[in-house]
Amino acid sequence: MIETYAKPLDFHIQKSISGKIKIKSKDPSQSYVKITLLSLLALTVLGFATFDYKGIDIIKALGETLVNIKTMFLEASLTHFTIYDAIKQVGITMSLSFLTTLIGGVIALFLSLFAAKNLSTLRASNIIKAIVVFIRAIPTVLWVLIFAVTVGLGSEAAVIGMVFHTVGYLIKAYSEAFEELDEGIIEALKASGASWWQIVFQAVLPSSMSYIIVWTFMRFEINFTNAVAMGAAAGAGGIGFELFMASNFYYNVREVGFIAISILVCAILLEIFSTKIKNKYLR
Repeated sequence: MIETYAKPLDFHIQKSISGKIKIKSKDPSQSYVKITLLSLLALTVLGFATFDYKGIDIIKALGETLVNIKTMFLEASLTHFTIYDAIKQVGITMSLSFLTTLIGGVIALFLSLFAAKNLSTLRASNIIKAIVVFIRAIPTVLWVLIFAVTVGLGSEAAVIGMVFHTVGYLIKAYSEAFEELDEGIIEALKASGASWWQIVFQAVLPSSMSYIIVWTFMRFEINFTNAVAMGAAAGAGGIGFELFMASNFYYNVREVGFIAISILVCAILLEIFSTKIKNKYLR
């Protein structure tokens, strides 16, 4: 007969004057968390106290900021282009995000088969994953600016840079989905004489298709926000470029508000559609 002993819980029970029981954990990690939070709070207070405000009246600045926000969102209007032009620019931004997601998804799907440890060799998987980590470590805007050196600022550099980062993101997502496949299924197909491509098309892809769809659409949402930023940073056009012009050249707060609202509406619609896809395929 084997006897097992449970380790006693490390906590202290106190009874307060009001009669309520207080449980205090003696776990040292709780103390470390509290010390870290208090240190961050102290550094934040110190930062605000020692910051050089250049003679700006903070109270007055906060009031003017609230007025600008009110003007931006409650009095939003267009001056330098029409609503039709705004819809067209949003369409351009959507097209950029769709194109980069489509190209990046196809490339990532192929490479993720060799990145999955249960479908490839350990060496090939580690090499691909190491490259992917390097790609993801560099922000999308930097990849766009790197490629802009060769192809110039514009939609070409934006598409190439966004595709590059999309591939790195989706390889990780797809390969992890493939690695969750039951090893017994793969071994059974190998025992029956199935080739590597037959295993991929008859077992791996059908079993992981729901995750592939969800991860791809999630990356499409990310690419939409990236396309907005690239419109301003890389001159890729779209609603992001109009936002850049309205805020930095025209100084039109009302126009900035209208563009921000249109971007927010698109983001909400994408999120609603994404939620429906997740509820449909991930059950």
